[in-house]
Amino acid sequence: MIRTRGRAASAAASFGVAAGVTRAVYEGLRRFGAGDARWERTNHAGRTVGLWAGPATALGAAAGSGSGAAALAVLAAGACGAYDDARGDHRRGFRAHLTALRHGEVTSGAVKLFGIGAAGMAAGALLKERPVDKLLAGVVIAGTAHLVNLVDVRPGRAALLVLGLGAPGLLRGPLAAAPMGAAAAVLGEDLAERTMLGDQGAHALGAALGTAVAAGNGRLGLAVHAAGLVAAAVYGERVSACARGTAHVSAHTVAQAPAQAPAQASALTRVGDPGR
Repeated sequence: MIRTRGRAASAAASFGVAAGVTRAVYEGLRRFGAGDARWERTNHAGRTVGLWAGPATALGAAAGSGSGAAALAVLAAGACGAYDDARGDHRRGFRAHLTALRHGEVTSGAVKLFGIGAAGMAAGALLKERPVDKLLAGVVIAGTAHLVNLVDVRPGRAALLVLGLGAPGLLRGPLAAAPMGAAAAVLGEDLAERTMLGDQGAHALGAALGTAVAAGNGRLGLAVHAAGLVAAAVYGERVSACARGTAHVSAHTVAQAPAQAPAQASALTRVGDPGR
């Protein structure tokens, strides 16, 4: 009982720190970047929105994690995503970016692929002791970062996914709570189409969630999650199409939206392994 209360208090504190830092950074960037085209993008509906949520959630999730491994994964994934937000091109999918790399062109997608992959492996090495577990943890962290970015195709999709998948891990400690707090802090603005996470925010939140998944699982759980995430990456276009095709999420339907997070992703990345 005491241990459970301690975990709950730690998770609540992590959630609060992540949400507070995210909100403070968001408001500061919104004031600083208002009217600056470098901070603006056009969303799927043709509306101009700000990119302030990206760096805000990356910093918030890192600050709230209380873990060196998580902070490393989050900040590195966020940096790679920020590079793509600034320098990205129209090409999608690993195959397109690897083809360009074979022809001597380093695309923003290749930077993300290798940068986030390396960060995931480094974080996995810090979390686990045995080589196989380190490798699987790295795949889970990088794969979850990619998964969250895949569903970030409509307002609120990525943030709601993080909230839904992170909830089971709240009583296991601060790692799952940090990305949830960061996502919750900007969810309203995201749904209202005033801001977007961009690749920076989506990858950072995904890396934070992936670190929680990796930390909460033993070898069997890691292997199952890794296999599912690799499959999601292979069928990435289908995952994104599913996220686009689910019931429209808008500000007035936010109360119903959490239950509509993509079912495939929920099966892939639940935090925690009861058999650990």
